[in-house]
Formats: sequence, structure tokens, C-alpha cells
Amino acid sequence: MKNVSSFNDGPVTKNRTALLIKKIIITAAACIFALFFLLPTVLTITNSFMSATEIKANYGKVFQSAESGTKSYVGERVKLKIIPDMVTVEQYKTVLFKSPDYLFKFWNSLIYAAPIAILQIFFAMGASYAFARFEGKWKDVLFFIYVMVCLMPYQVTLVPNYLVSDWLHLINTRWAIWLPGITSPFAVYLLTKSMKRIPKAIFEAARVDGANEFTIFFKICAPLVKGQAFSIGILIFIDYWNMVEQPLILLKDDKLQPLSIFLSRINSGEIGLAFAVAVIYMIPCLLTFLYGEDYLVEGITTQGGVKG
Repeated sequence: MKNVSSFNDGPVTKNRTALLIKKIIITAAACIFALFFLLPTVLTITNSFMSATEIKANYGKVFQSAESGTKSYVGERVKLKIIPDMVTVEQYKTVLFKSPDYLFKFWNSLIYAAPIAILQIFFAMGASYAFARFEGKWKDVLFFIYVMVCLMPYQVTLVPNYLVSDWLHLINTRWAIWLPGITSPFAVYLLTKSMKRIPKAIFEAARVDGANEFTIFFKICAPLVKGQAFSIGILIFIDYWNMVEQPLILLKDDKLQPLSIFLSRINSGEIGLAFAVAVIYMIPCLLTFLYGEDYLVEGITTQGGVKG
């Protein structure tokens, strides 16, 4: 019996060793890829605690080219440093207390992105429910138009948006950003697909119990797609937090422009502020992702209340 057991343990031990080696290789590869992906973020955070003199000494060639407007190759003066020689928070003091323009642009970004994310999901829930539940002659045609608009990049619809905003006298107002964002078909398309995956038997059982459409929507449909709605809201918030084309074309007043537009002007004159402002700019997106990570995973793995 002992000989048989020893004979059988041989292949099992080899399989376990091969599996362990495979896990080690995959983990090492994942760590290497993670290091490459996180390196720009880590450099931005650590370099934000450098003094302006040290930043200019390390990256002077890059900023010199940006300030002069001339094209030049990056030379030996550029040094990627993770740990600063002397830690300072002077850049953050300047951004938060001495230069209110940065905070004004920050709040402009928040004022644009947050309402668009919330209201787009709000209106998309109702439109998606109508597409998923009701039958009609023109429903498929209208939904196809929604899909086609989703596939178009924003640069294609920028001119029509500008013409409509100009006709409504919304140019150089916040509504020129809010209205196209709130009525975007992106959330409608994704939520419609999620609601169509809800088993029809659930709706039929609710109708037998005497529930009307409002009850079915608020008590059954909305809770089942809550995870998907939240994950889509995160993507919408990040998308409009980083928008560039819309405010660049539709907003002429510098006081109304978000921080994403203002970031390109930071390097001129005060290069020490570039990293500090970039770190502050990343905070809302990082907090939104960390807070909604569970909802984001649920929205990806769950389809209409059924685990995928």
C-alpha cells in the first residue's frame, strides 16, 4: 500500500509544483505590468513634493521647449526621479491658498461632471425602460439611431452641437456643456441592454399581482440594474471630468472653463505647480473609482440581475 501511495503522489506533486511555478510567473508578470502602468502616477505624486528648482533641474529641457515653443530633442538634462532630494509642500500651498484660479477651475470641472453623470443616468433609466419594455413600430429604428450616435466620436457631432447651442443662445454658458452631456445616448444604450436581460417572467408576475408600470420600474427594474447604472455613472463622470473639446469650443469665457483646459497652461512661467495641480486633478477620479469599485465590478459581472 505504501508503494502504491508513493507512486500516486509523484504526478500529484509534479502538478502542484508546475501550478506553483505558473502562479509565480503570472504574478511576476502582473507586477511588472502594474509597475509600468503606475509609474507615471507615482512620478507625478512624488515629484509634486519637489521644489521648483529641482523640477527645473531634472526636467528643464522639456519645460524649456514647451515655454519657448520650439521643437527640440530631449537631452541628457532630463532625469526621472522618484524620491525628491528635499520634500516640500510649497507647490500645494500656492495652488490651494495663493492662486485661487486653480481651485476655481477645479470646481468648474466638478460642476460640469457631477450633474451630467447624475442626470444622464436619471433620464437614461426612463428611456431604457421604455426601449426594453414597450413594443412599437418605430422603437427599433429609434434605438438603432441611438446606437449610431453612440458609435460616432464627439468630434463628428461637435459642429451640430455648436449650431444648436448658438441657436438656443447657450454659447459661453454652462448649459452648452450640460445639455449635450445630459442627453447623451451612451447610458441609454448600455442600460437598455441590461434591462432587456431581466427575465420577462418577473414583469409578468408583477403585473399579475396588480403592479402598474411605475411600480415595476421603481420596485423591480431600477434595483436590478442599480449596479450597472452606478458603474456607467462612474465612466460618465470620468469622461466629462477629462473633457477638452467641448469647453474649448463652446466656452469662450476663461472663468467658465474646467481644469482640464487650464492644465495645458500651467507649465508657462511656474513649472513647479504642474505636478501639484495634476495630483489634485486626479483625486476626484481616484476617489470615485475606489468608492464605486464594488459597483463597477458588479455592473460588469451582473447582467440584469443574473450573474454572468
